[in-house]
Amino acid sequence: MIKRTDRNHAAIINSLRKIPGISVFSTHTIGKGFPDIVIGYKQKNYLIEIKDELKSPSQKKLTSSEVEFKNNWTGQYDIAENLSQILTIIKIKN
Repeated sequence: MIKRTDRNHAAIINSLRKIPGISVFSTHTIGKGFPDIVIGYKQKNYLIEIKDELKSPSQKKLTSSEVEFKNNWTGQYDIAENLSQILTIIKIKN
């Protein structure tokens, strides 16, 4: 099975990698509902599911495996549609 990314996936990762102090790893190929990226910033890790802000709400819904992962994960988990939302999540002023 080919793991696809949303249209904005690469652009978000490229923008994050330009910000000093941030590390980011694309995890979209893990599957089983695991979020698309993991960000490291100031000794904390952030699991982020990326959705395409240009898609309709029904197209942005979490898949059943994403819902299951989110519901069973006891740590931090967020959904973001753009770089600005991610910067808010990790508390960088944008």
